[in-house]
Amino acid sequence: MITLKPGDKAPAFEATDQFGNIVNLNDFEGSKLVLYFYPKDNTPGCTAQACNLRDNYSELLQKGYKIVGVSTDSLKSHEKFSEKYNLPFPLLPDTERKIVTAYGVWGPKKMMGRVYDGTHRTTFLIDENGVIEKIFTKVDAKNHTEQIFST
Repeated sequence: MITLKPGDKAPAFEATDQFGNIVNLNDFEGSKLVLYFYPKDNTPGCTAQACNLRDNYSELLQKGYKIVGVSTDSLKSHEKFSEKYNLPFPLLPDTERKIVTAYGVWGPKKMMGRVYDGTHRTTFLIDENGVIEKIFTKVDAKNHTEQIFST
């Protein structure tokens, strides 16, 4: 699982977002980045988290944060999810699991007694120099922005 810790250099990533833009970690040099990993588009917790970030987007930007969401869903799924909920920030598809693996958020999960591999809901706050400042492993999906601001 997660071997990264605050003070580590954030692993590089690159993918095409739901808007057709190529997004990589270097794009955020000089800005703070909320890089959040979530299990699945259009599920209750993931929708609550995305909508919480959307509803507080202006305030996050004012405080110097940019936002990127990552899941293993397809680009098409991200396009529909983003459009349905009017999400203003990039969602990156990671169907080959390169980003989730690099960040250590892919692994065994348990639900209703069943064990399976999936993405663990995790958020990384990355500073202006690409260094991890904080890692949230217990994300409060409905109040995620408050968690971010409490750091």
